[in-house]
Amino acid sequence: MPIKTVKDVDVTSKRVLLRVDFNVPMEKSGGGIRDDTRIRVCLPTIRYLLEHRAKIICCSHLGRPKGKIDETLRMAPVAKRLSELLGQPVKSLKECVGQEVEKTVSAMNDGDIVLLENLRFYPGEEKNDSEFARGLAKLAHVFVNDAFGASHRAHASVVGVTNYLPSVAGFLMEKEVTSLGGLLEKPEKPFAAVIGGAKVSDKLDVLDNIVPSVDVLIIGGGMSATFLKSQGNRVGKSVVEDDKIQYVRDLSEQAKSHDVRLLLPADVVVSPTLDGTSETRTVSVKDIPDGWLIADIGPQTIADYTGAIKGCKTVFWNGPMGVFEVSQFAMGTREVASAISKLDAVKVVGGGSTVEAVTKLGVADQMTHVSTGGGATLEFISGKQLPGVKALAENKLEAPAIS
Repeated sequence: MPIKTVKDVDVTSKRVLLRVDFNVPMEKSGGGIRDDTRIRVCLPTIRYLLEHRAKIICCSHLGRPKGKIDETLRMAPVAKRLSELLGQPVKSLKECVGQEVEKTVSAMNDGDIVLLENLRFYPGEEKNDSEFARGLAKLAHVFVNDAFGASHRAHASVVGVTNYLPSVAGFLMEKEVTSLGGLLEKPEKPFAAVIGGAKVSDKLDVLDNIVPSVDVLIIGGGMSATFLKSQGNRVGKSVVEDDKIQYVRDLSEQAKSHDVRLLLPADVVVSPTLDGTSETRTVSVKDIPDGWLIADIGPQTIADYTGAIKGCKTVFWNGPMGVFEVSQFAMGTREVASAISKLDAVKVVGGGSTVEAVTKLGVADQMTHVSTGGGATLEFISGKQLPGVKALAENKLEAPAIS
């Protein structure tokens, strides 16, 4: 679905409402930002707007205040960090809409930046309330959505404002839609999907939508226990979704019918606990002891998986291979990450814990695209139309054309 971008409209000296996803993880005490990645990935769009002397009105949510003011979730620390990254002042406003905000933005000079207060302090945000959306739209001449990670939500700052303003995508949004869309439309073959994480139930729609397109489907992480049990293996006290056993069997048959090579662990690292304080063993999946849990894939499985990835021209990876946060159980995720990073291929990583893994392992910059979307990424790969993307595609309001 084609969408216009910020390059398609004239933003010079215009007030631009820029929806960003600055929902950064915060320190539990002190109000500091633990990881500023979500701020950094929006800098190309912000810098482009600055180069074109736009007056930038940033807006974002932070946490889940559920329509009420939460002093620990104010946007001031985010404005401070953005100011440091840009090397210029970013004014943090105490509200999102209303006369005081309108007065402030009307006095902005070219190249000024302000950051509105937490959008989710207002009940109208998550309700997609038309009055709240209109209040936001009154602030600007053009709306730019660079918040892919929030675009699976039909909220006022994502969807509602597009009813009142010419609306286009920022560079991050454009890259997400292009990179993820390429996986679904015409991926270069062979195409491998590496799917891990804790639960099969979290990945049902992704698996259903991607199986017909891939050549190789690799399963790891806690969800592999359900697959292994579906084949008659005993999996100790690993968490199994018994209500998904039949689904997994049906998926295996679907993979077979599409001539997809489905790979499951042959051996696993097991332990009585997952905190790294107990004994560990590497065992065949046919010999998992009672009372032990699957914590990682084993060396034979690592060899199988990395071997299957070699030669692939497209790889989508979502979900770690084990409890990678614990060093004893990080080998599978580390080796798979390394194998993917070395490919001469389109390499797309999506999902919060997977992004954390490739960042922690230092291979993020070797991937073609590391999606910031989390839930939005999974919904997009599931084939669902994201409300925020749809709203941009359907926006017919005329913005000033570039002369």
